[in-house]
Amino acid sequence: MKELLKRIYSDKITLCATIVLVVLYLAILFADFLAVYPENFSDRTLSYAPPSNIYVIDMEGKLSRPYTYNYVKKFDSKTLNITFKEDKSRKHYINFFKGGKLISTDSDGRLFLLGTDINGRDNYSRLLYGGQISLTIGFLALFVSFPLGLMYGGISGYFGGKTDLIMMRLAEAIMSIPSFYLLIILASILPSSMTSAQRFALIVVILALIGWAGFARVVRGMVLSIKNEDYVKSAKILGASDFRIIWKHILPQTSSYVIVAITLSVPSYILAESGLSFLGLGIQQPDASWGNMLKEAQEFTNIISRPWLLAPGGLIFIAVLSFNLLGDTIRDYLDPKGKLS
Repeated sequence: MKELLKRIYSDKITLCATIVLVVLYLAILFADFLAVYPENFSDRTLSYAPPSNIYVIDMEGKLSRPYTYNYVKKFDSKTLNITFKEDKSRKHYINFFKGGKLISTDSDGRLFLLGTDINGRDNYSRLLYGGQISLTIGFLALFVSFPLGLMYGGISGYFGGKTDLIMMRLAEAIMSIPSFYLLIILASILPSSMTSAQRFALIVVILALIGWAGFARVVRGMVLSIKNEDYVKSAKILGASDFRIIWKHILPQTSSYVIVAITLSVPSYILAESGLSFLGLGIQQPDASWGNMLKEAQEFTNIISRPWLLAPGGLIFIAVLSFNLLGDTIRDYLDPKGKLS
């Protein structure tokens, strides 16, 4: 473990990726503290408001306590455009570590660090709460798919023969199913009365039931070679049961692959959830996920005039890239050929 940490520390790119992931998960863990507003906050009079300007110098040019101004929405009857102007008749001072929040303003003030969406909801706060779903769904799915794939592949490879033939044909049949399209079909037939929590749990189960087959096939190949080792034969001679041999002596030898596979599988689950939510088939509004938040950015006018709506897409890209970079480093470390080089 120490050698792996040294390798991560020595590789600056991987170190940056690890730091990014730690920051992201700490942010969603302390979302209630870091968010400016609760998840259900909405001010419909300020839909699509731009990010608030924060000032530290007053009108007289002196250093001041940080403050902001509220936006006032105005409609231009000539150009038919909606504009936002700051109401400079009153300052709203920014508070730190007050009311259980890292940053806040007075009750009448509005502080939008990353603007608002169509319903006047604070994008910054919703990014934190949405990340709790988008960044955890991968690990929840792994808790289902990896134990299933590990045992399935272990049993198939250990017993071989007809057992292996039947089990692998079943796994290959599942692998041949186009997973994303199956997710779309299953998600589209879910009843609309389901809550987001129920839909979230079902998406986790669906992702897990699709993702285990490929993992089981690789484990099976590793077990085929491991089961002929001397220590396995010795365990058989000593009378150890088949289950004990598989669980205690064979599957632990696949740990290096399992660790790498877990690290590299999380991004695919994040993308799958985000894709479903983007299409409106995953987590539903008003609950937030990075996928359904990004849905608003699919309109060309929003991309051009409201770039802050692209923030969820940027976070998805950063999280997936960081997981892949970390997974590649762990794979190189655990690969015997990589160590020799």
